[in-house]
Amino acid sequence: MKSKTASLVFTLMIISLMSVSQTSFYDLKCKTIDGKDFNFSELKGKKVLVVNTASKCGFTPQYEDLEKLYQSYKDKNFVIIGFPANNFMHQEPGTNSDIKEFCTKNYGVTFQMMEKISVKGDEMNPIYKWLTQKSLNGKLDSSVKWNFQKYMIDENGNLVDVVYSADKPMCEKIVNWITK
Repeated sequence: MKSKTASLVFTLMIISLMSVSQTSFYDLKCKTIDGKDFNFSELKGKKVLVVNTASKCGFTPQYEDLEKLYQSYKDKNFVIIGFPANNFMHQEPGTNSDIKEFCTKNYGVTFQMMEKISVKGDEMNPIYKWLTQKSLNGKLDSSVKWNFQKYMIDENGNLVDVVYSADKPMCEKIVNWITK
């Protein structure tokens, strides 16, 4: 009897810990590149591609394909959210204003850009903690390896997968995910 009770208590503790540690994507908040509050709950029912960006990177031309992807599928409940970050070789040194001007002038970016954040280390933004920690997202552990790494979030706020920097935004994996 004692072992059954102990086993039940242990199981309930594990379930309790699991439910406490996972966070919903829709509970997260951040600021736009213009400094306005943004609640991820506004994205319910949409597929979301989250991308860490930089203006002085070999992958910076991916802004063009990200914009094409956004324009192609924005009417199908799809959004892109760009997070400028200066974590890799100081490739995003500008201010939010500088970054917004660069993206608009050079790539015609119309998808939602957020304020500059950190995507790794001690100052990692909560959205990237959620994206990279299975204990929070319930799907997988990952690390942000470089600029223009892409995270796919489904219409229910679940992390689906990660696509690394070398894969372009219009790659088969991303397009198939959006269109299925």
